[in-house]
Amino acid sequence: MGFNLAILISGKGSNMLNIVDACNNKTLSSNVKVVISNNKNSSGLAKVKEKGINTKIIDEIQIKKFEERLSKLLCEEKVDLVCLAGFMRILSESFLCNWKKKIINIHPSILPAFKGLNAVKKAIEKKVKYSGCSIHYVDKGVDTGEIIDQRIVRVSKTDNEEKLAKKILKEEHILYIKVIKTLEKEKENDKTRQ
Repeated sequence: MGFNLAILISGKGSNMLNIVDACNNKTLSSNVKVVISNNKNSSGLAKVKEKGINTKIIDEIQIKKFEERLSKLLCEEKVDLVCLAGFMRILSESFLCNWKKKIINIHPSILPAFKGLNAVKKAIEKKVKYSGCSIHYVDKGVDTGEIIDQRIVRVSKTDNEEKLAKKILKEEHILYIKVIKTLEKEKENDKTRQ
């Protein structure tokens, strides 16, 4: 029992492509209904179009108009889980009210450490021994929502920002699929209980 997924991206969308592939090869039982970007130059859009996935661009600057268009699109596509994958825009509290526990985000740190932008750079600067990634429900704060799951990577002395980012990204790909699979199981269990 999968989800009708929408994936929101702003850039390369490697996590998005990973989710699309997992749905296509039936690792997940969900279905990617639409990939939405707030950046018409997002390189991820071209890549996912090649896979025959429905894509949309909402490059509306004004938050209210952006969210109205986004809401309409999510409803039209009957989306029941939204995955943020490198989506560089904050969603308003009023928008999130209608999507409580229906929007998840991946972040390249072991939250609550290093919230917001440049998390990998901050980890290197602080000389931490471990970093990683977290998936959390999206709330009105920046990377403050309830944490669903995390994966840890060891930071070696030779790691620079680029090396560490690559190590974390590999774990992000594993974690995103694992979390969606877990949520699919929970949905299945809820259905059986009803």
